[in-house]
Amino acid sequence: MSSTAPKPLVDCGRGPGGMDEVEWQLRVQTAAAYRLIHRNGWNELIWGHTTTRLPGAEHQFLINPYGLRYDEVTASSLVVIDLDGNIVEPGAHAVNPAGFVIHSAIHRHRERARCVMHTHSRAGMAVASMRCGLLPISMSAISFHGHLAYHDFEGSTLLLEEREKLAADVGDARAVIMRNHGLLAIGATVPEAFLHLFRLEQACKVQVDAMSSGAELIEPPFEVIERSVIQTEEFARCAADGIGELEFAAFMRLLDAEEPSYRT
Repeated sequence: MSSTAPKPLVDCGRGPGGMDEVEWQLRVQTAAAYRLIHRNGWNELIWGHTTTRLPGAEHQFLINPYGLRYDEVTASSLVVIDLDGNIVEPGAHAVNPAGFVIHSAIHRHRERARCVMHTHSRAGMAVASMRCGLLPISMSAISFHGHLAYHDFEGSTLLLEEREKLAADVGDARAVIMRNHGLLAIGATVPEAFLHLFRLEQACKVQVDAMSSGAELIEPPFEVIERSVIQTEEFARCAADGIGELEFAAFMRLLDAEEPSYRT
């Protein structure tokens, strides 16, 4: 998969004031992700973040303005910060630098981690509090077999020294369950990270619902789980438009029809 931004399946248009077209595309996609996280109820008040790396060697990132609801985030309101959470171009909006600690741990150690999404959803926090972790009882959960990491709770993630621990725990995983905290999804693109987050959130919801029913849970045999993962990986490699691109483009069309202000 190319390390550059993919050709958009939904036209993102050009940015205001002659902004670089690739940056504008990433701004529109990132703003769309915030709106979709809000629509799915995965956000907790104004907290949590989605960060997207901009092209170039400077390691600069897009992040949401401090204090805005997710449904208020727009492409132009996103703030550019550096790897330490400092605002690169001061403007009308501030950021929560402490909130970038988690994200910087991933971005700093994974070159292809160009988008990181972190949520405090109800189902995600519920599974994050379970000693068993995510159980392979749904197709969504099984897709993370061998690709899911865990990070133990150490209090509010504000200390810079925790970045090294988090990066070590995450390794090459595509998603993380932060115990007693929430979920984290990683992608080479915004659509890829969103697809991983959607599947992880869905898997957590299914697990909470299934366990709440009191019924005996069925876990497929290990060989079936491994075969399913291989099939999923093969299908992903055949995705000509890139992982998550078709799904994300479909949801962008929904936003265009119902709340197109995310593009402004």
